[in-house]
Formats: sequence, structure tokens, C-alpha cells
Amino acid sequence: MTLKFCANISWMFREAGAVPLRYGAAGRAGFRGVEAAFLYDHPMEEVVKAKEEAGVEQVLINMFPGNLADGELGLAALPGRQQAFKDGLELSIKYANALNCKRMHLMAGRVPVDWSREAALPSMEEAFVENLKFAATRLEKEGILALIEPINSKMTDPKYFLNTPQQALGILQKVGHKNVKLQMDFFHQQIMDGNLTNSIKEYLPHIGHMQISQVPGRGEPDTDGEVNYGYVFGVLESVGYDGWIGLEYNPAGDTVTGLEWWRKYMSKAK
Repeated sequence: MTLKFCANISWMFREAGAVPLRYGAAGRAGFRGVEAAFLYDHPMEEVVKAKEEAGVEQVLINMFPGNLADGELGLAALPGRQQAFKDGLELSIKYANALNCKRMHLMAGRVPVDWSREAALPSMEEAFVENLKFAATRLEKEGILALIEPINSKMTDPKYFLNTPQQALGILQKVGHKNVKLQMDFFHQQIMDGNLTNSIKEYLPHIGHMQISQVPGRGEPDTDGEVNYGYVFGVLESVGYDGWIGLEYNPAGDTVTGLEWWRKYMSKAK
């Protein structure tokens, strides 16, 4: 089988300009699917036009993250912000439907500045489970899969609430809804847990999307680092993973030049 890769245009093709312009760049590079983090600074009509002209599938978007300027990075686990979460969800659904996007990452958010993680954990988990139950049902009506992603606390964001796959699986069990799944980013997985081969096999039934980049530099998968992606791709093929794999990495230089690893994989797979 051949794995499916989609370009994350929030990270890649920055040389093309603003995010809407990166759709065309991704399409010209040969991608049939793209994902994006935050599109909400751009008019929906502009984004939709760019996506349609590029002829690509919108694989994934992140939900509206709240006020980034104030340090918010998601609303789903913030106590007292349930109405803001619901309002943000409705805005995100409008974008997702307009883009015909069937996956949405619901970002948990950060532990409030004046709280310790230990003190915040019970109330944040309660809010997270409550909001995910609501969102799972709401998104199911729209045919959109809800996703949650652990973000490592060792290198990327020490304040992010959801930071291990074990914590994520516990949340999924408490939510108990088929329309919420795990978004496994191998960058975060390697930093927090490692054990990639067994993790793939263990978490596969719960995974709704994957993302990759090298560790620790977060560059192209074939750059020097801790993860042998040639081996990882073989594991994914062997277990029959047929979902998308998002390329959420920071290109070392020109994005297209750095895609030689992808061209080699696609050529070998044919």
C-alpha cells in the first residue's frame, strides 16, 4: 500500500506568501491534500477560492484557538470558557463545511498563567470532557471527525494541558464517543513517550490522523535526527494505516527542494 501525505500549509510553502497563496504552491508541488492550523484571519471566501483553484482536498483544520495574542492556544479544556468554546466551534464548522473538510483538531489549551498544573488538572479535565462530548455530537451531525492531540511539554509548550498519549487515551475513554479520536504527531510522541513501533500498534484503533517531522529539529523526515522514518513508514504500511499523514514540519530551506524524500517514497511505492 502507499501512504497518503498532505502538506501542512501553515508550516510549509511559506515562500509563497500568505496562507491562501500556499494552496496553489502545494498543488503545483504535487500534493492532493493539505491541512492547516488557523485560517480564521482570512475571509472564508478567499480561502475556499484558493483551495478550489488549487484542486486539493482540505484534510484537516484546527478549531478556532481563542485569543492567541493573550496566550490562548485552544479553548476546549478552559474552565469557564464553555460558551466561548461553543461559539468558536460554530465558526470553525462554517469554515470546515465551506472547505468540505472532514477532520477538526480541537485544541485543549494552556494551563492558566496563575495556576499550577496540579491544581488545574481536575477542573480542566472536567471542562475538556464536557466540551468534547458536546463537540463530538455537534460535529457528527456535520460529518466531521473531532480530534485531540497531545503536545509535548518538554520542548514545545510546558503549559499545554494535553501532553501525553496516555492522558489523551484516558480523556477519550471518559468522553466515550466514537466521533472523537487521537491525532498522533510523531514529533510529540517521540519526545514524550518514544516506543514508536508499539505505540502505533497500540493506539491504531484510536487514531484519526497522523503528523510527522524529525526530532529534535522539527525539519524534514529525512534530516538527521532520532526517528528513522523509512522504518516507521514500513510499520504503518504493515498495519494497514490508510489515513492521511500531515507534514507538519519546518522546511530547512525552499519547501519544494526539501521534498526529495517524498518524491523518492512515492516513486518507490508505485
